[in-house]
Amino acid sequence: MSDTPLDIWLIGIGTGSPAHVTAEGMQALRDVSVVLVPEKGAGKDDLAALRRDILKASGTKAQVVAFDYPERDPALPYIERVARWHDEIARRWQSALTEADRPGPVGLLVWGDPSLYDSTLRIARRLSPAPRLRVVPGITAIQALTAAHVLTLNTLNGPVTITTGRRLRDHGWPQDAETLVVMLDGDCSFQMLPPDTSIWWGAFLGMPEQILAHGRIGDVAQQIIQMRAQARAQHGWIMDTYLLRRQITEP
Repeated sequence: MSDTPLDIWLIGIGTGSPAHVTAEGMQALRDVSVVLVPEKGAGKDDLAALRRDILKASGTKAQVVAFDYPERDPALPYIERVARWHDEIARRWQSALTEADRPGPVGLLVWGDPSLYDSTLRIARRLSPAPRLRVVPGITAIQALTAAHVLTLNTLNGPVTITTGRRLRDHGWPQDAETLVVMLDGDCSFQMLPPDTSIWWGAFLGMPEQILAHGRIGDVAQQIIQMRAQARAQHGWIMDTYLLRRQITEP
């Protein structure tokens, strides 16, 4: 890799529907010279296929360079595990870019939005020399979830807290939170909450495979756990998120 900083564009592509990509995002894809596409292995081919469908729809003439996506080491403590994983992804980006034979901006298609519960920006900043970064916003999983449930994100004049399943499991309901949006929860941590808590859950949001559930946790928790397990077994992966309110209030 040369000493000249790269122009790297992180382009949000929404949560599964090619229609989620904004006009700005489509234009960015047409303007980049190279696109890096992660290959995540058997059972996850549809993720790479969706990215390629979006590239085709954009009409881009960019060179597409694929790279193998690494897995996290489950034996390491969480923070170290993620840090090493990010280091390895950055290394694979740099290795893949040696195959690029066109000057100009390099694009990465980022699920959802690059600025919300996504680490692509952190990974990009690991490159040397430090690249010049551009972010093209995309539709987030939160927007796709509330749209699918025909739901307003906040109650009237009410606050919204965004957190992870890990933090919900380890620390419980955040103090003063009214509406809680939970991202990245492979353990279904909502099970620990009072049964009258309201949940709006969704997976594969925006995709033809989209599945939804809503109700009191006491009534739908096991249904969601079962739906999630079946979908993960069927597709080999799952992306889901959910919104919580302590009581069934106006939506």
